This record gives sequence, C-alpha cells and structure tokens, in this order.
Amino acid sequence: MNRLAQESSPYLRQHADNPVHWQPWGPEAMAEAVERDVPILLSVGYSACHWCHVMAHESFEDDATAAVMNDHFVNVKVDREERPDVDAVYMEAVQAMTGRGGWPMTVFLTPDGRPFYGGTYFPPTRHGQTPSFVELLEAVHDTWATKRDQLFEQADRLTEVLGQGGRMQAGAAVPGPEVLEHAINQLHQAFDEDWGGFGGAPKFPTPQNLDFVLRGLARTGVEELATIAETTLDAMASGGMYDHLGGGFARYSVDPHWVVPHFEKMLYDQSGLVRLYLHGHLVTGHDRYAQVVEETVDYVLRDLRQPGGGIASAEDADSLDASGHSEEGAFYTFTPDEIRTALVDAGLGDDVEDALEWWELDRPANFEGRWIPVRTHHRGDWHRPPAIEAARRALFEARATRPRPGLDDKVLTEWNAHWVSALAEAGFALGRPDWVDAARETAAFLLSSLRRDDGRWMRSWQAETGAKHLAFAGDHAALVDAFTRLAEATGEGRWIAEARAVADVMLELFWDTDQGGLFTTGSDGEQLVARDKDLQDQALPSANSTAAVALLRLAALTGETRYPGPAAGILRLSGELAGRVPSAFGVLLGAIDLHHTGTTEIVVAGDRTDLLDAVRHRWLPNAVLAWGERYDSPLWAGRDDGLAYVCRDHTCQLPASTPEELTAQL
Repeated sequence: MNRLAQESSPYLRQHADNPVHWQPWGPEAMAEAVERDVPILLSVGYSACHWCHVMAHESFEDDATAAVMNDHFVNVKVDREERPDVDAVYMEAVQAMTGRGGWPMTVFLTPDGRPFYGGTYFPPTRHGQTPSFVELLEAVHDTWATKRDQLFEQADRLTEVLGQGGRMQAGAAVPGPEVLEHAINQLHQAFDEDWGGFGGAPKFPTPQNLDFVLRGLARTGVEELATIAETTLDAMASGGMYDHLGGGFARYSVDPHWVVPHFEKMLYDQSGLVRLYLHGHLVTGHDRYAQVVEETVDYVLRDLRQPGGGIASAEDADSLDASGHSEEGAFYTFTPDEIRTALVDAGLGDDVEDALEWWELDRPANFEGRWIPVRTHHRGDWHRPPAIEAARRALFEARATRPRPGLDDKVLTEWNAHWVSALAEAGFALGRPDWVDAARETAAFLLSSLRRDDGRWMRSWQAETGAKHLAFAGDHAALVDAFTRLAEATGEGRWIAEARAVADVMLELFWDTDQGGLFTTGSDGEQLVARDKDLQDQALPSANSTAAVALLRLAALTGETRYPGPAAGILRLSGELAGRVPSAFGVLLGAIDLHHTGTTEIVVAGDRTDLLDAVRHRWLPNAVLAWGERYDSPLWAGRDDGLAYVCRDHTCQLPASTPEELTAQL
C-alpha cells in the first residue's frame, strides 16, 4: 500500500499514485523492515528537481519495477526540504561511497537505518558500466540474501564516518583577521574574469561569497573587489538565469555564461539574491541592482505568497508544453513566431525587430529552436526604454496564459525566515513600507502557524495538513536573524522579544556543550544514525554561520551577555576550516569580521525620519539599529528624543542632531 496521500509535502504526494508501496520516513517503516527481514530503499528528492521527475516517470511509475521494489524492500520517500537532517546524513554516506552527490538520491539501509550502498539517479536501462535500476535492485537483494555479513560490515564502516561535523574539535581561539584576507585571495583566484562567479559550469550564484566580497568593498573600496562584485552581478542579471519577463532567479546556469538556466525557482535563492543585489546597490550606487531587487520581490509576492502570508517553497523546472507534454523550461521559452504573435496582438508590430534585438532573440536558439530573453551582450545596461518595456509586458502576459510550472506550496520556517530578513532589510533601505508590511505579515504567519503553544517551533506547514516535523537548528537561527531585522525595519520592540525567545530555545535544544556549535537536530528530536552539525554554506547559509551572526547582532541590540559566548564558540569550531575553504563559509567569514571589528550600535530616538534616512541608504554590515519603540536594552538608557547616538565597544560619540553629523560618525 502506498501511504503518501496524506503527507504535507507536495513532493511526497506527487508519488502517492505510484505502484510503489511508498511510506514516509519513520519508525513504522523500520519496524516493517525488521518484520519482513528486508532492507530499506530510501529515495530522497524534492518537488522542483527535474531528474527526480525523470526517475519517477522511468522507474517509480513502472509496474514491473515497482513489483521488484515492493517484493524486496521497504520503500521510503523523503522530501529533503522537510527533512534536511535525514538528507544530510545519507548524502554524506553517498558521497563517501561514490565521491559525489545529488538528487534524486537512492540509498539502501539496514532495518535499523545504517546505510550500506547508494547513489543518485539510476537509469531504467544499463548505460555502459552503470547498471539499470532493476539490475541494481536485484543485485542488492541477492547480496542481502547470500552475503549479508558483508553488507553489515560495509554499514558499520560507513556509519563510523558519518557525522564528522558533529565530532569536530573546536580551536583554542577565534581565527584572526588574517583569515579574511586569505579568503579574499582564494576567491579572487577562483573568479571568472570574463563572466563572473567562481569556477566553471554549472554555475551557482553563491550569494554568501559575493556578499563577503561586498563587505570588503564597503570597507576598503579596493578596485579588485569592485570588479569581482560588479562583473558577477551584471552577468547573472543579464543572462538567462534571471527571468527578464517576470523577475526572480532560476536555480543555476548549466553553462559558464549564465545563459542557459536550470529553470526551477527556489525561495531561498530569491532571498539570498535580493539581499545581495540590495547590498550591491547600496555599496556601488548602481540603480540597476535596485531594479533587480524590485523585480525579484515582485515575483515572490506575486507568484509564491500564499493566503495568510506564508511563502511557498519553489516552482518546478518542468511544465506542460503546447502538446501537453511535460518539458523543462516550457513555460519560459519562446519560438520566434510566438514572440511575433504576442507583440503583434499587443499592437506592437512596429517594435518586433527592436524587441528581438534587445532581448538577443536573433541569436542561435539555446533550447532546441526556442529562446529566452537575455542581455548578455549588454551587461550592465538593462534599463528598458518605453517600447521595450511594453514588449516585456506583452511577452509576460502571453506567457501567463500557459500552464504554470508546478508549485511546491509547503511553507518552510527556515526559508520563510530568510525571506523575512531579506524583505525587511530591502523594504527599509529602499523606502518601501509595503515590503516591510509584507515581511511583517510573513513573520506573523510563522508565529501563528509554525510555533506550538509550548513554544516549540515546527519545520513545515501546508494548508491541508498543518504543521509537521520539529524545527531544526537552521530554522531557529534564521528566525533569530529575521526577528532582529524586522525590529530594525519597523521600529517595533516586540520583534526583539521574539528574537530572544527563539535564541534561548535554540541554545537550550541544539547547543553542543562539549565542543560548541549547534547540532542539526534538537535534543528532543529523532536521533538518527549520526548527529551532525550544519557547518558549511550551501544553497542556504549554514545553521551555525547564520546563528553566529544573529547572536552577535542580538547581543548588541539587547546587551544580553549570554549570546556572544556561543557565537564565539561557533567561530572557534569552524573558523580554521573557513580559512582553508572560504567558498563554503561566506557567512561565517562575515561573522569573524563582525567579531573582530565589533558592532556599531546606532540609536535614533524620537520621531526623526531625516536621521533614519541617513542610515537607511547605506549598507553597514557590522551595525545594528534601534529606533521607534523603546525596549529593555542598555542601548536605550539615557537617550533623549530627537537625537541619534553612535556607539562602538560600549563607547559612544557625541549625540548627533542633524543627518550630516550622524553621517560623519558612521
């Protein structure tokens, strides 16, 4: 029996009609494996994953393949976005076995959850040395029946190496500022001088690393850092990874030029890139980066926002084409005839050739006879003249009549919290109170829908099933950051109280009292075969990096002395590794900079919009801001209305009464 129909994850429900007897991760599956004396086949993916859909169509929808799976295994489906703990543990096992990872991920486990073999995508027919999926299933079954001792030995060896992050030894001290310079040098060496970004194809946006570069640029003005930042920001926003018609970014580019995207759109990418382009705008002054921010925010609030304020997780890469077949990019690509028809129907026939040239739609097709708009030949010049803006609207409206890509409508606490941080910061900096209101609405949704009455946070919510799964360290760290950023954007003291409450729960449930750092799972959560720590930035900033920054900032805002110690503990734990592999620790490097530089505390007392404006139009990555409602904090002690105060290391400058005086102190 397939048991996925009532699950909260759209990805799991996509497999509810498979002939495979899928069931969700849990003790029931392990108990059945013990009772039947068979291994567990664990399949991990996510709803926007193109190759997950391919393997599902080829194998999981096939009756003969399903029969083999059902006869020989207990089959378990996991949405990696709902259960990052399960995904991380078994991905580590797959990488140890094969040297690489990815999704879909297929792992074979003993009934008690120990992995003994795994990989990623397996084809329905043999390709060279790669066996077909059914051949693999039969081989595993045969080995289980005849050589089980060997599989158990392999499981023991693999299990011993899992959870290495959870066993890392902390250093004696926080690494010094020299690690920051070394990291910049390494990033510079990996920088693609022609097309921006780091390394070759496929190219991912890595906003954490670029934000670290912008942090250095804001402080030093070094031209080399400006080149890294601007080349990359311009190239990403000019290419096909950016949706020139509807805003927002695809997951990554399959080529080194950012032209050909993998079309899935993830909420976390929008959050990271909104912050990155906002900071790029504030540091360089280029309005084109603010345009990217505005269009990306418009995309999320238009297409991903759910009733009540929660933000959906993702849109698929695949959608139905004109013939009713599911194809990657079908929603986004055009033939020349489709472009001409859309523009002529909109009364823009005279502008067809100009539009084709503007969007570079006269170049060779990059999607088998189909195009997407790009501006790669004109990087840094995407201000649209009126006629081109009219053409954009016409193409956008024509595209809107097509079947949309599938929407993963689950609301994840961590991803939504990162979005709240990005939107609140952007709304404050760009003078968009409507964005701040939207950020407030999402935060209120999280509080009402994903926090239990006993104060324990949950990971995932979906309208039909409600909240499920205990939240992880990454959820809590992102919430602390979100609530502090919202307090700075709104001037409302209640968000500081919420940040403190989450921080206290985070340290109680996740903190490692021996070596420091946050375990991924709480002490009240399910104990897997290994208890790991999320240390390295990937598509999302790591839980520990996010927590280090958030705790340092919260300490500065509240004066609470119990927060800086854990932040420093995280830096001692991961700092040396960050110096060696900076591309995986962009956020942590920013935390090291914040630790050594110290926090600048800015207080604007009373109703002084002009003084706030002196702060909002600059990016001050090592500063915190208090204004509006007063709350319990030394920052507010003795502050007179109508004045601004700037303090560093508990030493304050003279009160500023004019924007000019305040600007001179920042």
